[in-house]
Amino acid sequence: MNKLLILCFAIMMSCTGTTAQKSGNMQSKSEILASESNGGTEKVGFKLIKNQEELKKEITQNFAAAGMEPLMVIPSFPNDKKVVLYNLGRFNSGDHTIREIKSLSVQDNVLYVEVPMYESGGMEIQVLSNPWFIFTVPSGYKFTSVQLKPTK
Repeated sequence: MNKLLILCFAIMMSCTGTTAQKSGNMQSKSEILASESNGGTEKVGFKLIKNQEELKKEITQNFAAAGMEPLMVIPSFPNDKKVVLYNLGRFNSGDHTIREIKSLSVQDNVLYVEVPMYESGGMEIQVLSNPWFIFTVPSGYKFTSVQLKPTK
């Protein structure tokens, strides 16, 4: 009986250690390539970017939609990762630019992107914005939709 309890305890401990390690690995595998507060679409959605030409085209089109020229150097396309363009939709006020990805996970073909929760500073000027960002995910991730998970 004692051996059975020890075996069960050892299995539980090995499972919890693996989960924590996997979470830390995911965090380091994601990178934000571009993030802006305007120029995206009015509707929430995502698009997979396949190569360097598409990446350059999407960045310049999003800046053009905001009436600006790209102020950034176009990043190089990573060959070992998937690149995702995510439009956050339309907002009435505030800065909804994504500056950090805390973690990624895939569950039931949904890519969950955990980002810091947006906190308003109080009275704000009413300005319409269409934020967007481009980020990388490990190439092995298979998903058909993307969902942001704001966390503190």
